[in-house]
Amino acid sequence: MTAVVLAAGLGTRMKSRTPKLIHELAGRPMVAYVVDAGREVTGRRPLVVTSPATAAVRDALGDTVDFALQAEPRGTGDAVAAALASLPDEVDEILVLTGDAPLLEASLLDELLVERRLDEAAMALIAVDAIEPAQLGRVVRDDAGTVERIVERKDATDEEIAINEVNSGLYAFDAAWLRDRIGSLSASPKTGELYLTELVELARADGRLVVALTVEDDGRLTGINDRAELAQAEWDLRTRINSNHMRAGVTMRDPSTVYLDASVTLAEDVVLEPNVILRGSTTIGQGTTIGAGSQIFDSTIGTDCLVWASIVEQSTVEDGARVGPMSHVRPGSHVGPGAEVGNFAELKNTRLGRGVKQHHMSYLGDAELGDETNVGAGTITANYDGRTKHRTTIGKRVFLGVDTMLRAPLAIGDDAKTGAGAVVTRDVPAGKLAVGMPARMRDPRPADPASGTPAADAPSAAPATPTGDEAG
Repeated sequence: MTAVVLAAGLGTRMKSRTPKLIHELAGRPMVAYVVDAGREVTGRRPLVVTSPATAAVRDALGDTVDFALQAEPRGTGDAVAAALASLPDEVDEILVLTGDAPLLEASLLDELLVERRLDEAAMALIAVDAIEPAQLGRVVRDDAGTVERIVERKDATDEEIAINEVNSGLYAFDAAWLRDRIGSLSASPKTGELYLTELVELARADGRLVVALTVEDDGRLTGINDRAELAQAEWDLRTRINSNHMRAGVTMRDPSTVYLDASVTLAEDVVLEPNVILRGSTTIGQGTTIGAGSQIFDSTIGTDCLVWASIVEQSTVEDGARVGPMSHVRPGSHVGPGAEVGNFAELKNTRLGRGVKQHHMSYLGDAELGDETNVGAGTITANYDGRTKHRTTIGKRVFLGVDTMLRAPLAIGDDAKTGAGAVVTRDVPAGKLAVGMPARMRDPRPADPASGTPAADAPSAAPATPTGDEAG
């Protein structure tokens, strides 16, 4: 048994340079959901039929499926003929699926296969008891209820137009019969295309049954043709995704404002506040709260964290850390356990150790900070010299005073300090104090044993001599 997914049509009603089937729903191309349903019900790789105009579908699906080429799109019948040429002879049952029905569920396809097998029918189709049949093809039955033909709206009589049962474009076939009869399809006199719907009449002419599984018009099988239908499908899919997460133990304060890609993973007791967007391969750990207004992309957030009104991209936030409000964690960053990244703070390709505090208005780019380091307000790593990015390495328990500027490449040793407004252009040894512009090295003030008040600054035994660059 194999699923054949029809993906050769460009979808002109979408009015887009992008093929219709790779427009995204919840972070994935719409055709990917149909492929998933076909794979789940058959247990093997689906065969996707594309055309030269929809070559981008192949790029979107990659090596997860097999492909057949319909060199010139000449209708659904011609597409299935192209698929049959690529299928091995041992395939004896074929599902034909349309790629623009992303809300399709594998359980419904299972029911369709059961219907065909029960009557050993040449083909089975899914019909919809439509509320508004519009331009869809009507399913015409005989007095015994057997499907006799499918008639297009433009070719239908007034009596046939009144039929509410319409064709969904989803089929199950006896593969041997299909191979024998696919070549009997006749070209439409109006379009020159070959249509699968003609197979209904061919099966009846052969004395074979055609059965229909009729379902309610609940939106599951709605094909997407334009941006309005795309938006409706996104809403329906998002409602399904959010409901599944909430049933699995996730709290959403207002599910209607939470946007989750299908690829997002959420643990139990995660709390999502209003206006949260989680995209890509994002994982949120148990007990973490994602606060209102946060956006997280392709990132891992640990347990018992808080991300509040902030953006995190392609980064890791470890257990117990806090990000926000109004923080930006840019790609390649790593926030250690219990660390805090606060108001208007920005990280880029930076690693913060355990318990680091970066609370106020600062930028750390291409840097590494050791455990328990404190970052004063206005601290900046000057990591770019106009040609190359350079790294800054900061040790453990370092205290960076307000408005410190660190000109990379630079290393600051454990327990060192910088004074307010320091412009640090050379390495700072462990335990030293860097003050001034450019910064000079001093020993930090020892505390008065009696009062605990720091004494006067003590000059270093070997004060640094500014280089020509620094002196200039």
